[in-house]
Amino acid sequence: MNPIDAAFAAGLFDGEGSVEYTKRKQHKKGRKKAYNFMCIRCEMSMTDQGVMEWFHETVGLGTLNKREAKKSWTGKKPQWRWRCSFRDALKFAKLMWPYAQVKLHKLEMNPMYEAKDVVVVFKDKRNKLYNVDVSRLIRVFNNNIWNNGKSVK
Repeated sequence: MNPIDAAFAAGLFDGEGSVEYTKRKQHKKGRKKAYNFMCIRCEMSMTDQGVMEWFHETVGLGTLNKREAKKSWTGKKPQWRWRCSFRDALKFAKLMWPYAQVKLHKLEMNPMYEAKDVVVVFKDKRNKLYNVDVSRLIRVFNNNIWNNGKSVK
């Protein structure tokens, strides 16, 4: 994507789009206990089909769907909705980040789904070296937030 298109798409998303984070619980197959995870969704909707199709083709992520006007919406046009979530939302945030203004803070809050295979090396007080998987650190951090600061193993 060229920088001009990216800047225009970011401006369009700043004005019309939204970024949503929700905390959910999900059961893994064969396990009784549910675990917490973050669901991230970026979406934008408007009635101009041409603009929405251009945005979807330019960004190359997510899905574009048409929502027909309900009978109670007398005189209203059908709505076009673009959505992306999870890993696509991370890719989208990276594309928009250099150009976003209004939604910049929300895009920066995106949890690090790409943290797999990233290792941090640090020393403790006794100068002992530790290699810690970043995704493990994020899970511990998120568990502490979800459990109001109570340490959970």
